[in-house]
Amino acid sequence: MKRWVLLTLGLAGIAVAAAGQEGGYGPTWWAPGEGRVFPATADYDNSQGTLRVLLSGGAMATEGHAFFTPQGPDGRACVTCHQPADGMALSAQTARQRWDETGGKDSLFAAYDGMNCPTLPRGERASHSLLLDHGLIRIERPWPPKDGNGHPVKPDFTIEVVRDPWGCESGKVYGLKAGNISVYRRPRPVANLTYATAAGFAYDPKEGMALRKDAHGGWMAGNLMADGRADTLDAQMNEAGATHLRLTAVMTDAERAQIADFERRVFTAQQTSRVGGALDHGATGGAEALRDGAPGRLGSIGTPVWSEFAGWETASDGTPEQNAWRQSVARGAKVFRDRTFLIDNSAGINSPIGFGNPVRNSCVFCHNMSQTGMDVAPGQVDIGTTVEPYADAAPHLPLFRITCRVPHRHYGRVIYTTDPGFALTTGRCADVGRVTIQNMRGLSGRAPYFANGSAKDAAAVVDYYDRRYRIGYTAQERQDLINLLNAL
Repeated sequence: MKRWVLLTLGLAGIAVAAAGQEGGYGPTWWAPGEGRVFPATADYDNSQGTLRVLLSGGAMATEGHAFFTPQGPDGRACVTCHQPADGMALSAQTARQRWDETGGKDSLFAAYDGMNCPTLPRGERASHSLLLDHGLIRIERPWPPKDGNGHPVKPDFTIEVVRDPWGCESGKVYGLKAGNISVYRRPRPVANLTYATAAGFAYDPKEGMALRKDAHGGWMAGNLMADGRADTLDAQMNEAGATHLRLTAVMTDAERAQIADFERRVFTAQQTSRVGGALDHGATGGAEALRDGAPGRLGSIGTPVWSEFAGWETASDGTPEQNAWRQSVARGAKVFRDRTFLIDNSAGINSPIGFGNPVRNSCVFCHNMSQTGMDVAPGQVDIGTTVEPYADAAPHLPLFRITCRVPHRHYGRVIYTTDPGFALTTGRCADVGRVTIQNMRGLSGRAPYFANGSAKDAAAVVDYYDRRYRIGYTAQERQDLINLLNAL
């Protein structure tokens, strides 16, 4: 059970301790409409140490705040799927805890997207297994796709259902025959949003096209949604309101502004290690570094990615165990930055504009934004997590057969996938399997990983890349990378 271990309100005269409450400060779970004060600083236990959540500008009342107020028929709020203890996302462990505590009656388990399919028996654990066991939320997309103005897009491929374990792909209400397709993805964190919305280029080098500008004159943010279906924060909020909250009316300008203001002020990162101690001791890790950082800076040039841990290369002022762990993290940052390998058959990297196939580079080729490991170039890449032959076996997910009019550059004419990804937005065969790179901070609070939850822990992430690109990490390199990921 996660425990709220530290809280700093920054507001005088607010009583927060309550007898008998967990950790002395209140429950870890933030339920919609509680009216609690969101603290300026809060640390939460996880398996690797503690996660810190910072709110710049000081503590904030949540009474009547659009992010925390229940809306829609299910009584959900944005906070339902974006929990502070989970780095403003949602872990599978938290979902299971909430199921046990409420008997499955929390709004998190609403039929529309908190069940494997709304047509399944309600209240049964098996009907919610994707959320409880894999941390996955159902995402319903129209098929054929529609553009940003709601106009139909003519796809250059067809979709057939090969496997439908939950009946949401071939039924009368949900499925291709009904004009929609269900895919299952992890909730993306809303913390560190100033980084997610920062564009390091005025063009998308993955597509060779200039970025569009939003209504405020800024570059469109391509790092918001897994499949790029919303490229502005306003569009993302409207989409989430219509689907996950099931609002019958679009959020007001005031509500969106209030949510955006909050999300742009929330920062999160692992703050202490169970083994290595404080992550800002002799280094510049932790959430404060994110709050004070430079969103959009390209980390692979000038200031290297994860340079905040460079001071640990010769760590010697802790216990032997702490020093060894800190030195391992510093080595992991070097492996992440400098250990090159051949990247092949990955759309968004090797095609469509092409950096070569294969191209030799390191992890920072794509995870290049300093302090977050996102991509300063908005856009999507395919590393094969949802596409055969690279994807891990996933009998709990639907399987689709994609037949392309023009063969895919890396997969050929027929592709098998559990989630077509960006192709559900563009209707292009070339985009099958492409998804948006996520913020890598606070990972220890929100397992499992990858958009489809296929990596249960940091070791599984490293092992997937090692297998996918035939890297051949040594045992030491592997452990150093795992320690680095757990320190973020």
